[in-house]
Amino acid sequence: MLRLARFAPLGLVLALVACAAGDPLEEELPPMGDFRLSHNIVVADNMQQVPPSRNATPEEWEEILVAEIDRRFGGYEGDRLYHIGIAVDGYALAPPGIPIVLSPRSVLVLSVNIWDDELGRKLHEEPEQIIVFEGTSPETFLVGSGIARNRNEQMQVLARNAARRVQLFMLENPEWFNISAEEAAAAVTGVEALAEAAEAEAAIEAATAECVPTAEAPCPEATGN
Repeated sequence: MLRLARFAPLGLVLALVACAAGDPLEEELPPMGDFRLSHNIVVADNMQQVPPSRNATPEEWEEILVAEIDRRFGGYEGDRLYHIGIAVDGYALAPPGIPIVLSPRSVLVLSVNIWDDELGRKLHEEPEQIIVFEGTSPETFLVGSGIARNRNEQMQVLARNAARRVQLFMLENPEWFNISAEEAAAAVTGVEALAEAAEAEAAIEAATAECVPTAEAPCPEATGN
């Protein structure tokens, strides 16, 4: 299980440049080979809140993540059943801040497991840890997410971004779903354009934000690159 102390800087100012999450039903979803969604399980009993943050219950996170995973993956009709299991490790829902000067952003930390129903086992040894950023939009860029979006809107954006990041992880392992290397590479490029590339700079900014080091969570060093 993730120790949230490692992500203490995420409780400070998170200057994101990631894009907001679009509705997957309006996207041209990439091919997923043999994939057909069976069990879609989300647990959030052991999650931690990273301040400053609005409050959200485990039940609320479980409900919205199950809905968004279903929304992204429910339309696939492959010949083989797979299960997606997600544990919510931690979250921050940005509260209202001072526009431009202090505009906290939202983040979600997940552990993801993919199971093959026919094989009766998980397809990878360790859970895939995913850090999901809320991203910005024209209305949040200057005033901040905490002012421009309410709590439910923030949770939905994070959940949709999370579903996209889960799909990216799956597409990076095409052998699980009998997808050709060429088809998988093209799909990864498309999903990365919407998710990973837009969040990379935000992750760097968050990781190098001013923080108070501890024995378990020393602050990252700036490289100047």
